[in-house]
Amino acid sequence: MTSTLVQHRPHAASASSAQACERARDWAEIQERMLVPLYEAVYERLEVGAGSRVLGLGCGSGLALLIAAARGAAVSGTDTDSERLALARERMSAPGSAVSGARLYDGEAGAAADPGRPAYNLITVFQPIGCRAGDADGLGPALRSAVGLAERGSAVVLTGWGPPERCATSGVLRVAEGHAGRTRAEGERWRPALRDDLEDVAARAGLRPDGSGRVACPFGYADVDSAVRGLLSTRLYDEAVAESDRARVEKEIAEALHPHVRPDGTVWMPNVFRYLIARTP
Repeated sequence: MTSTLVQHRPHAASASSAQACERARDWAEIQERMLVPLYEAVYERLEVGAGSRVLGLGCGSGLALLIAAARGAAVSGTDTDSERLALARERMSAPGSAVSGARLYDGEAGAAADPGRPAYNLITVFQPIGCRAGDADGLGPALRSAVGLAERGSAVVLTGWGPPERCATSGVLRVAEGHAGRTRAEGERWRPALRDDLEDVAARAGLRPDGSGRVACPFGYADVDSAVRGLLSTRLYDEAVAESDRARVEKEIAEALHPHVRPDGTVWMPNVFRYLIARTP
């Protein structure tokens, strides 16, 4: 019995690794672009360009950093998802890439410390909070660590989901709650984004608010299958998949998408995201 279990472990690990690679690829090819209007609005407002030294926390597969680099910024990023980070490295090193000298670090904010380089003057957190209570808990320590790497008065950008009545995707995201919510404490369950979520995070990190804005970021997909794959790649359904199984969660996401399927088979969900600009002390 023992030897049989040992023989199967490499196969299970291989399957898990393949799924992680697939999910990261779906993020990069389907989902990540949905937030491009948010990236561009922030960069335009802050006049990101030559002279900007950007540190992206949770930079994922690097699209936001590529857009900043195309504007002339020097970019660095951190992420704990090694599969997404590998895709970011591919993008940064691709022939014809606008990125020169980008630094990507596997880990939390502190991994980006580099005494040999100038301090950062812009820190971005483009992973939106506001899907469930507690989803910003880890931001405080990460931000405090990142602030130590930035110049005094540098901009720090936090982002979050808008009110559910302005976010068509909110109803689809609640599919995850039907499974994972049963095993969470009451205070950790899904809740709508609150008006002061971003300000509360900034205050806990010792940052001073210095402006905010809202940006329309519709989620559009070629078909239901692409929508399901894209949404699963956000990692917001991971607990639901663990508590149930992937096929069942995929089926329930597809059913929740029905109201958003257009006559030509495409999927369209209008959303509004909010960003807060804060300043380091």
